Amino acid sequence: MKKRLLGKPAAMSVLAALLAITILSGCTQAGETSPASENNGKDDKAVQVKVFKSHMGVGSIPDSSNSHVKYVEEKTGVEYKLITTPPGSEPTEFLNLMIASNDLPDILRPIGGIDQTLIKQGGALPLDDLLPKYAPNVWKNVPKEAWDIVRSASPDGHIYYVPKVFLVPERAPMIRKDWLDKVGLPMPKTAEEYKNVLRAFRDKDPNGNGIKDELPTSGREFGKWMDHLFGMHGVAMWEGSPEWDVYDGQIQYAGITPNMKAAIRFIRELYVEKLLDNETFLNKGEVWQAKINNNLVGSWYHLPANVRDRYTAMLKGAPNAYIVGMPIPKVEGFQGFVTQKSMGEPEWMIPAASQKNAEASLKLLDFFYDKNNDDFSRFGIEGIQHQVVNGKKVLLPPEDSRPLALGMRNLTTKEDMDIRIKETLPENIQKMVQDIFIVSTADARRIAGDGLPNTVYEGFPDVQSHKLFQEYLTKIIIGDMPIEKFDEFVDRWKKAGGDQVTKRVQEWYAKVKK
Repeated sequence: MKKRLLGKPAAMSVLAALLAITILSGCTQAGETSPASENNGKDDKAVQVKVFKSHMGVGSIPDSSNSHVKYVEEKTGVEYKLITTPPGSEPTEFLNLMIASNDLPDILRPIGGIDQTLIKQGGALPLDDLLPKYAPNVWKNVPKEAWDIVRSASPDGHIYYVPKVFLVPERAPMIRKDWLDKVGLPMPKTAEEYKNVLRAFRDKDPNGNGIKDELPTSGREFGKWMDHLFGMHGVAMWEGSPEWDVYDGQIQYAGITPNMKAAIRFIRELYVEKLLDNETFLNKGEVWQAKINNNLVGSWYHLPANVRDRYTAMLKGAPNAYIVGMPIPKVEGFQGFVTQKSMGEPEWMIPAASQKNAEASLKLLDFFYDKNNDDFSRFGIEGIQHQVVNGKKVLLPPEDSRPLALGMRNLTTKEDMDIRIKETLPENIQKMVQDIFIVSTADARRIAGDGLPNTVYEGFPDVQSHKLFQEYLTKIIIGDMPIEKFDEFVDRWKKAGGDQVTKRVQEWYAKVKK
């Protein structure tokens, strides 16, 4: 399996390059006039801003002649140049390579802990004074609580990134209702009933192709995107990584709790019975999504907001396909829930080396946070992103040949979500997505560690990366280690810095509670 982060020598070269870039980027300080401010009007030459957004889905990269690019340029004086992860590449590694090669974007989504690397090495631009001046809509629309969390994530209390704010449950367990109907079983309410459903999915050919190719449930490499199997046991998980929540009266790392041990034991049982896709720990993101799209997976965990693309693909091979939200099955002795994190995750950051374009980058970002541009953000350009049917804008399905459209706002309230569902989804999908959100909302709980700054991991990168957890999780589930080895993992985690990190987290949580 490909490593998620660069090794130590490579990481050191990245940091060295970062420092060099920062030094060479000029002596301009935040608030000084930059070249971008001199040619930012519509009548002047547009400022080009390179935007790195990691995953973008299906579609080609737009160039300067693209109508969406031109519209944004007309309104802002900024021409965006979209950079996304090449097919087959891992986003964090790709971003690391851009940093190491001195080819930094002007504004980026700091995935994989890059935010703290940039902050600690002086490679991140402080935004405290720039945001109110050049991105007033971002400044006023992001809640004060979120800005306070961002400040707590830096040693000097400055704002170095714009956070994601998602005030509705973002993830959900999902299940194929048409498969349940085909095997004649109701929605499972308990873990044992869920197992029985998965066995029926495995054995009764619910996709109707006459081949025993069904994958009752599936996940991705490193144990990602199967959080429902952990959540049943009261484990706070976020895309396959243990989070921090209150256990036995104290905030703790969910990865070392008895809840986690029980969850791993359960998942191991699913793996042995082939109720869990046995290729789970080999599945890259695109492979996993293809399995769902091609009617091979009966139950999974993902974003309800992305159901449209999954469902549209499914219908090509299964005209009667229907997806519903699955309430968390109950496990005796545990209080299950869907992990909710509402604010504080890094969303947009400007490298210090890209300071000369900071004003333009923030104006670009502000365009998408301006509610006056909501309609354009949702629908884009007619004939490219949408078509008009009976007087109503209808989004066109993604295609390789259709250029991608940049979107930068990641601030979602329930009202935003309701509007997005109503206005952007076909009528045959609207109720489906609304119902999934209703189910996930009922099970969702905002965890105690929401907004925890990554600074608590300083000096302990392996604890932050969950590397040790992923190693034991994988080996126990596939049978290379017995479940008893979980206790060895807990001991090693604590000695590797887990105890020190736990102390820092508990000190942070005590301040938050005040």
